[in-house]
Formats: sequence, structure tokens, C-alpha cells
Amino acid sequence: MSLTENQIHALGEKIIEKLKTVYDPEIPVNIYDLGLIYDVQISTDGDAEILMTLTTPNCPVAETLPMEVEEKVNTIEEIKKAEVKITFEPSWDKDMMSEEARFELGLL
Repeated sequence: MSLTENQIHALGEKIIEKLKTVYDPEIPVNIYDLGLIYDVQISTDGDAEILMTLTTPNCPVAETLPMEVEEKVNTIEEIKKAEVKITFEPSWDKDMMSEEARFELGLL
């Protein structure tokens, strides 16, 4: 299977939809709008690599949140394999949140 550029773009949109269903248990906002997702790469073979961070390095969900992201993205039919990589560079801060997330948390 070799995906076209349009198929990769459409798949990226599906991944973002899935990411918006994953919530940080301490903050009532999805991880995408929180700004925890730094990058999503999709190969022409259908493999997805998600680069994400956590709100803090000692986040209580450091073990489970990346697994939940992988599991949700792997439910997308066209994805062969999803892999999450965690980074703390740059470190997350609330300026990375979407306007919707800041509004939801009363920061606007």
C-alpha cells in the first residue's frame, strides 16, 4: 500500500479527530487542544509517528497516556502501526493551548 499526498492529509485529519478524544485526566481539555501534540508524521505505508509531551515530566499519566494515544490511533483502519514518542523539548506551557482550551479553563 502506498498512500497519496491527499490520502495522507485525510489520514492526518482522522488522527487529529482521534487525538481530540483523549483527555488529560487532571485538566478537562483534550490533549490536542492542550498543545501536548507537537507533530504527527504519516508514512506512505500507513505508519504514524506522534511526537507529544506531557504537562510535566513527572505527570501521573506518563505511562498510560501515550499508550492510550497509540491505541486510539491504531483503531483507524488505514493506520498500519502508530507509535508515540515523548519529548520534553520544548517543555510544555499554557501558551501552547488552543484559544478554545484557554477559554474552557477560564484563562482568557
